[in-house]
Amino acid sequence: MQRLIVLMLITLVPRSSAFAVRGACAYLARPLSHTVGDIGARALRTCAPMGGRGRPPAGVAFGQGGVGVGVRGLHASGALHQGKVDEIEAQLKADDPTQTQLGGEERINLWSLSPPALEELLVSWGAKKFVAKQVHQWMYEKGATNIDDFTNVSKQMREMLKSKATLGTLSIATQQESKDGTIKRAYALPDGQLIESVLMPYNDGRRTACISSQAGCAMGCVFCATGQMGFARQLTASEIFEQVLRFHCELAQKGERLSNVVLMGMGEPLGNYNNVLTAVRRMNEEVGIGARHITISTVGLVPRIQRLSKEGLQVKLAVSLHAANDRERSEMMPVNVRFPLSELMQACRDYIRDTGRRITFEWALIAGKNDTPETAHELGALLQGMMCHVNLIPLNPTSGFDGKPTQAADVKTFVEVLAEYGVTATPRVRRGIDIDAGCGQLKSKVQKALGRGGAPL
Repeated sequence: MQRLIVLMLITLVPRSSAFAVRGACAYLARPLSHTVGDIGARALRTCAPMGGRGRPPAGVAFGQGGVGVGVRGLHASGALHQGKVDEIEAQLKADDPTQTQLGGEERINLWSLSPPALEELLVSWGAKKFVAKQVHQWMYEKGATNIDDFTNVSKQMREMLKSKATLGTLSIATQQESKDGTIKRAYALPDGQLIESVLMPYNDGRRTACISSQAGCAMGCVFCATGQMGFARQLTASEIFEQVLRFHCELAQKGERLSNVVLMGMGEPLGNYNNVLTAVRRMNEEVGIGARHITISTVGLVPRIQRLSKEGLQVKLAVSLHAANDRERSEMMPVNVRFPLSELMQACRDYIRDTGRRITFEWALIAGKNDTPETAHELGALLQGMMCHVNLIPLNPTSGFDGKPTQAADVKTFVEVLAEYGVTATPRVRRGIDIDAGCGQLKSKVQKALGRGGAPL
């Protein structure tokens, strides 16, 4: 009854007076089911004093009869995205068994081996146990990328290693370097698939690697170049780990170190759960990157967020949100048809409770779409009271999406509105803007140049 009264008040009070009930709107938007909860969140747009810039939200009617919600948009999105929803379901059910190597490789990838497995292999080839330690030091501490660099290993053993083993399986198909120092690579995999990795240097000394977890992506987010190209296959744990190790080795040879890793490249990391976590643990244990300096992103696969909360890892979690109500989010992100905001927000609250760790919500600002003050109020109500931070991302335009980046003044207003709800937000610094640094963009360019569309090399 309280909720009904407040919703009636929202429709009756003038917009200039409605600020007083905005807190009540925020209260309503969270605990209700995703259909009814959408009423409170959408009504919030009209509650905020917008100085005449507010607009009636699509799907909500304000009149003498009270508040009405149109759900046809959500149903239409479900029908439109049903194929993608089926793909998402299939990926969750498959539960991706961990793999160390692709079949058909003639030589053993030393970078795919754990320290015990490396020792067992070399001992089986007649080496002493200390040789395994020497090889491990060359690969991970000294950053060697060539077996000939293992100078304190006997020449005979080096020749055996070169004949029977290799360091990695990725080969650089193309590389771009930005004037700000950002390096973007497209790697060719043994089966011809392409993936991308980015190294971003910062003035404060940080060196951050952005890496891929899948070849392509099944999630189908409309504004993402990778989402537009579809899903090819899961990356193995060693393919994920190798992207990090290569940057680590190159930086080590220059007297620098890789400080951070974000799994925000191609693919949905929690859609490749086992392989991603195996790789993350190796980054932490073998490369020495602190778990708190590793970020796993997700579009919102609720069962996998719940599973991650029980792992005992101190990694950071970033959730791609991009819209604060179900209709708009379902239009942009098919995953929302399967896991609507009510379920996602509950999973996020549970994650915070179970881990004691703050969640970052990723928000790609699209001019005129999700960058308005009204939308900021809606988002603020959705996140109010959560231990979270909003990362505002400048949109990287793609050929398959006609959205434009938000203007600086609108970004500033968006941040200020969120602050009214106690929600902190930071606009991300644009990196590699003069190259194809956005997820999937370089791969698309390479494939077009080869005239192969989405086919492997």
